Amino acid sequence: MGATTFLGSMTGSALAAGCGQPMEAGRHPITIETDGVARSAVYFIPSSYTGKDKVPLVFDLHGSHSNPQGQLNRSSWDKVAEKNGFIVLALQGSLPGSSAGTYAWNVPFVTVQQGGFDEIAYIRQAIATAKQQFCVDPARIYASGYSGGGRMLSAYLCSGHDDFAAAGFVHSLRAGRPVEADGKWGPDTQGCNPARPISIMAFAGVKDAANPYAGGGSAYWQYGFKTAIQRWTELDGCKGNGDVKTVDGVTFSLYGTCKNGARVASYVFANGTHDWPKPVAATEAVIAAAKDGAASVTKVAAVTVSKPAFDANVDPASRMWEFFGKADSTDVIATAAPAKIGSAAKSGTGVASRCGTEADLQGTTCNSNQPIDMRRNGQGVQDAL
Repeated sequence: MGATTFLGSMTGSALAAGCGQPMEAGRHPITIETDGVARSAVYFIPSSYTGKDKVPLVFDLHGSHSNPQGQLNRSSWDKVAEKNGFIVLALQGSLPGSSAGTYAWNVPFVTVQQGGFDEIAYIRQAIATAKQQFCVDPARIYASGYSGGGRMLSAYLCSGHDDFAAAGFVHSLRAGRPVEADGKWGPDTQGCNPARPISIMAFAGVKDAANPYAGGGSAYWQYGFKTAIQRWTELDGCKGNGDVKTVDGVTFSLYGTCKNGARVASYVFANGTHDWPKPVAATEAVIAAAKDGAASVTKVAAVTVSKPAFDANVDPASRMWEFFGKADSTDVIATAAPAKIGSAAKSGTGVASRCGTEADLQGTTCNSNQPIDMRRNGQGVQDAL
């Protein structure tokens, strides 16, 4: 871990820390000053970084009751960054979590708790200072959010800021705060106004008990994942029906024709919970063997190679990175067919055992005084997490 870097209103030599200078590889703490408040984060520099060439930047937003280090452990965005040569910046929410050293996000119009700061301003400042501190390509800045972090990212996009070229969501996609009209919950269509159509990739588990796939649960959730996806297809002006395909309990959908080249993709895991999906180790081994060439494949007994509609062995960060980097291509899903060895190599999704399950119980309240005609907004208990 390197020394803490302080970012705020930077002048003089601090500005020279961008393009032109190499930086130490690995994870490093960073402090970002926003409206006079020092906020924490963690950044990752790949070993290939020289400071001479502009590289992509991915923001990683943790879930409730977590922190930047824990999120990087969960998401493995730093591993994907090391392999592909980009920078990751994991931000930290302002609300205290359920245990020491953990945090949650003060989501606008959704979560209100004493002590929470302006998260929109924090994200905006983090973007601005990252551009000053690192040699990044402003056209290739992306964001990913897990659970509460994805709800925060959803709110950021809905607020109308045009900073991210694409965004990814794991168990978290929203399209505005939940409101009820005529006995049915849905997104507040007046409260989500993105600056432009934006490409989105979202993941969901049918057995998610924290942010239920079908909706309901905590007051901040209420409408389901399908409703959120449908709303984003409307916001992005997408055409078609999503071209739905299912392989080994994983359902993939892609709206590939939206306004301004945007796309909306989703993965739904029939047996998925609230845990961050991880590839099945046995399948990874077979895929690796297949990539070594035919000679290696013959060493595996009774290999039967099939070609499914897509590779259902999904690692969200890797799949999001492929999606982010193919803005002008319809080839946004992994099409390499994994070889199968009986049931042991069945494609699917495991769980990141070192991360455990996030008890994402962040409650919500809405402090907006704006009336909503004949609608009831999703409010929870003040000061709840």
